Amino acid sequence: MVGGMELKLRTDDNLTAELVDAAPSGSGVNGTQTRPISILFLTTGLEVGGAELMLCRLLSRIDKTRFMPSVISLRKLGPLSKKIEALGIPMRSLGMHPGRPNPVALLRLARWLREIRPDLISTWMYHADLIGGLAAKLAGGIPVVWAIRQSDLSREGNTWLTLQTVKVCAAMSHWLPIRIMCNSEASRKAHAAVGYPSEKMIVIPNGSDVIAFRPCPDARQSVRKELEIADEVPLIGLVGRFHPLKDHRNFVQAAAFLHRDRPDVHFLLCGNDVTWDNRHLARWIRDAGIAGRCRLLGRRYDIPRLTAALDIAASSSLGESFASVIVEAMSCGVPCVVTDVGDSAWIVGQTGRVVPPRNPRELAKSLRELVELGRDGRDRLGRAARCRVKEHFDLPEMVARYQKLYQDVADMPQEKWSVGGISQSLTR
Repeated sequence: MVGGMELKLRTDDNLTAELVDAAPSGSGVNGTQTRPISILFLTTGLEVGGAELMLCRLLSRIDKTRFMPSVISLRKLGPLSKKIEALGIPMRSLGMHPGRPNPVALLRLARWLREIRPDLISTWMYHADLIGGLAAKLAGGIPVVWAIRQSDLSREGNTWLTLQTVKVCAAMSHWLPIRIMCNSEASRKAHAAVGYPSEKMIVIPNGSDVIAFRPCPDARQSVRKELEIADEVPLIGLVGRFHPLKDHRNFVQAAAFLHRDRPDVHFLLCGNDVTWDNRHLARWIRDAGIAGRCRLLGRRYDIPRLTAALDIAASSSLGESFASVIVEAMSCGVPCVVTDVGDSAWIVGQTGRVVPPRNPRELAKSLRELVELGRDGRDRLGRAARCRVKEHFDLPEMVARYQKLYQDVADMPQEKWSVGGISQSLTR
């Protein structure tokens, strides 16, 4: 309720969500909390990606006796909106288009924020950070927590607009957000180097659900039956969307080198655009002579099942911040071979292998080492990997750290976060 009235929100896709607050009135900011703290999560989009999936996991575990979440997507509601809808969390969309800045959408968001008046805003990814921070100021000063979820700031891995957004965010980061959350130490260092204020930045790694991602002999058997791969055949997997930063070509070249010595090994790849219809990927695989050993599954919604069927998981990226797929594989008891980018080497520790990026020969060499360890040797590494996930990356612990961050911001006196910079007259 806002001002004693129930507020109905209609998305640009004509979906209706209701924000209902039947709890006693009270403020989650400046004073004793008498109702759940209302948090608006503003995300760039809800496609299937690591950042978006982590948002869904956070929303699925957040304590709703303490926090009242709602979600706005800058872009049209994507596939993950159904997961959030199933959680009973209100959603709406600004309907923005990628690569097309829209000042009208900024003003519309500011108007929505004045209507909803959340206790704080948690933005998710660069464009949401910038637009959400500005809209919060226009709405009259609502505390904002930014989330940065990548560490690669190269031209190769980013669009021109994204890099310009990073520059603008760096300049505005000193007065727009009250806190800046990074999902890796590599991300924190990279953004501090381009001007983000270190004193505002904290690191909360991505978490893995060790119940959903777990060793599962039944999954191994069913996946191999589905793909017509014998149980004794080594299966190496790469989970990730087709994107320059994921460097699928590096993986394909490494697979080709490995195939010369171990023609029995099969390869499973899945993710957005990872299909035979992708002419670049299909050509690389055919030129490498491994088409008969590759399964390209495209976007899948049974990633825990597929991951548990692997003997080895690979990450061939040339840029990462915190690769959730590595943690998920480790949680399934699958040893990993990863490139030394972002926090990947720290994630794996001594439970797998780390190789330089853009070096398919080294990637192939380490993959072959794990193949030749045999199932018993890989199982030993896999058990150690799962223990490492439970110790460092268990999802409930990560959610608790988010909740502490939000509680700390909600408890902060207004003078600590109410920073000038936009005239109050602009909010009317």
